[in-house]
Amino acid sequence: MTDLAKVPVTIVTGFLGAGKTTLIRHLIQNAEGRRLAVVVNEFGTLGVDGEILKSCAIPDCPAENIVELANGCICCTVADDFIPTVERLLALEPRPDHILIETSGLALPKPLLKAFDWPAIRSRITVDGVLALADAEAVAEGRFAPDLVALEAQRAADPGIDHETPLAEVFEDQLACADMVLLTKVDLAGPEGVAAARAVIAAEAPRPVPVVEIREGAIDPRVILGLGAAAEDDLAARPSHHDGADDHEHEDFDSTVVTFGEIADPAELVARIEQLAREHKVLRVKGYAAVTGKPMRLLVQAVGSRVRHQYDRPWRPGEPRGTALVAIAEHDHVDPAAFRAVLAG
Repeated sequence: MTDLAKVPVTIVTGFLGAGKTTLIRHLIQNAEGRRLAVVVNEFGTLGVDGEILKSCAIPDCPAENIVELANGCICCTVADDFIPTVERLLALEPRPDHILIETSGLALPKPLLKAFDWPAIRSRITVDGVLALADAEAVAEGRFAPDLVALEAQRAADPGIDHETPLAEVFEDQLACADMVLLTKVDLAGPEGVAAARAVIAAEAPRPVPVVEIREGAIDPRVILGLGAAAEDDLAARPSHHDGADDHEHEDFDSTVVTFGEIADPAELVARIEQLAREHKVLRVKGYAAVTGKPMRLLVQAVGSRVRHQYDRPWRPGEPRGTALVAIAEHDHVDPAAFRAVLAG
């Protein structure tokens, strides 16, 4: 790459828990000689994904090349956060060959694409492609896609009714911006579920896009890097529910962090997280827990009532042992006291 060449950027979007961090971790570990840099945008004040990725750092993607922005949405703070971060990455020696941006699960990708038109970076980087990760099991169950036929029938009967939820808008906007859809959790969905998810994506996407099935984030980097989409020049082909709006709404969602001491039993914590999803409509829980008598830290990742946990690393000398979990829900359902009562007991 010459100094005059634009650095390609891949935007990795997708709903909460779709597998974005797992995909980027795979790309870091299979960089094939590329010097990578990563920007991780967390929703909520407790950073989890950035630390996971830094633990996977390699010489071609050292820890200093992985930047975490835990401010909710980089699209909303372009001048203060996103542009300076990109400029810092472009100033690295050696300069990255490719930059990966993991958006928060609630981010709308089009405002981020518009940020690439800022004069400070316009001539130096290009959006190589936008990847939308979609959880096959969730999409197949229709959780993020409305019944369009029924919706239109209801609208015809009462024009004042709008049954599209914020989640559906996020999902549809992510599909609309995508150059490729990566269908994840295909083993959980099964063949019928995968077929149903593909049908939903085909119906919702405004233009045909390739759909690729992946497992545990594993995919040949040649398939998703080097797309050459120059997406910042192709905004008109990527419609959004928020086109024409001065800003986009993130007050639809909110988060709170619950901290407490050590836990005795991971299974009990899993049950509490499942209860939180059922009773309070929590979309996502992620964070860490200290388990009494265990030298390793427990990493917790939950999408709705589906909870995954594993011991990820030893507690560091002098590091306070405890539990810290961020819970994300639609704004009207966030109740910090109730969340704490369920999780901490």
